[in-house]
Amino acid sequence: MKEYSEIKKDLEQHFHGNDAAYVTHYMQNPEAYSDNEIQSIVSEPAVSYSRSLTLPVFFDVPFPPPSNPDFTFIDLFAGIGGFRIAMQHHGGKCVFSSEFNLNAQRVYEANYGEFPYGDITQIDEKTIPWHDVLCAGFPCQPFSISGKMKGFEDTRGTLIYDVFRIINAKKPKVVFLENVKHLVYHDNGKTLSTIIEGLASLGYKSSHKVLNASDFGVAQNRERIIIIAHREKVFDFSKLNRQPHIAIKDIVDGPDTEFEYLQEPYTLLDKFTTQPSGLIFVGYRNKKIRKAGVRPGTEHLSRVHKQPNRIYSIEGVHPALPSQETSGRFWIYDGNTVRKLTINECYRIMGFPDSFIKATSLGDQYRQVGNSVCIPMIEEITKQIKAQLL
Repeated sequence: MKEYSEIKKDLEQHFHGNDAAYVTHYMQNPEAYSDNEIQSIVSEPAVSYSRSLTLPVFFDVPFPPPSNPDFTFIDLFAGIGGFRIAMQHHGGKCVFSSEFNLNAQRVYEANYGEFPYGDITQIDEKTIPWHDVLCAGFPCQPFSISGKMKGFEDTRGTLIYDVFRIINAKKPKVVFLENVKHLVYHDNGKTLSTIIEGLASLGYKSSHKVLNASDFGVAQNRERIIIIAHREKVFDFSKLNRQPHIAIKDIVDGPDTEFEYLQEPYTLLDKFTTQPSGLIFVGYRNKKIRKAGVRPGTEHLSRVHKQPNRIYSIEGVHPALPSQETSGRFWIYDGNTVRKLTINECYRIMGFPDSFIKATSLGDQYRQVGNSVCIPMIEEITKQIKAQLL
C-alpha cells in the first residue's frame, strides 16, 4: 500500500489547482471520479496519473477518510475543514470539497489528504458526485454585523445561488447550512426568507435556529444560524444535546508557554458581572477617548468599542473570534496579568484538536480559524442529522 506522503511529492511537483483536486479526490473516491464527465474538467496528465495509481492509498494525515463510512457528504466553502472533522467523526465520507482561498486549500490538503476544488462559480454541478448531505458554511461577511451588511448586493452574498444550483442537480437527502446570527435580521428578515423559499422551490422542508457554540462545550460566545433541510422530514432542533458551559481557563496553555503580555497601559474595572452569554468584561486598553458623541459615565466605552481593546476574564467565555483579525489581539485576564490568547488557545476554543496542522503564516492562522465553524456544535448537529434524517 502506498503512503500519501510519497504521492504528495508528485502532486506538489506536477499538479496544481483542479488537477491536484482531481487526483486527490480520485485517490479517496476512485469509483466516483472514474466518470468521464468529471474527468472533463481536468487535464489528461491528471487523469492518466490517477489511473496509474495503485489503490488503496494509506492516508498518513491527521484526519484520514473513514474506511467504513455510514454516509457521504460534500464540503462547500470548506475553509480549513471544520465541517469535515465533525462529519468524519460520525462516519461521514467526503466525496467533494471546494474552497476559493489557496492558503486554506493547502491547510485542508495537509490535514485530510485532499486538495479542494477552487471557485464554486466555475464548477459544473454535473461533475460533483452524488452525496447524502450537502454542507455549506457559505460566506457570512455580506450578512455580518461587523461587515457592511450588503447581503445579496455583495457578490459573495449571491454564492448561495451556486449552492441552490448544486442542490437542484444532485438532490442530496439533507442540506446543512451555517451562517452568522445577523442573517436572521438582515433586510428585515427578507434575506433569510429568500433562502428558505429557495430551498422550498427545490422541494425541501427546512427548519432553522440560532445556536450558541458555548452550549456545546466550547469556551466561546459564538452565535450562528443553522438551517437544516430535508425532502420529506423537518429537523427537530430540540433534540440536540447541550453541554455544560466551560470557561477560557479550562482550555489555556500550560504555565511553560511563552505568553505575550500586554505591555501598554490598561484599566481593570473595580466591579464587573458575568453576562448572560458567559462573557466577563473586566477592562480595556487605554486608547484615546473619543470626545464626540460620548455620554457621561460611558467614557471608557469609547476605548472599547472595537474588540481588540477589550479585556475578558478567563473565568468566563471568549467573544466570537472574527475572520478579519490577523494579529490575534484577543486579551484575557488571568487574575494577575493581562495577556494575549495564544494561537493554540484560539484553535482550541473552536474545537480543533491539537493535532491539527495549521498554516505557516500566523496571520493566516488567525484568519482561518476565525472563519471556521465550532466543531463540537457541528458534531452534535451531525449526530442528530444521522438519527433523524438519514
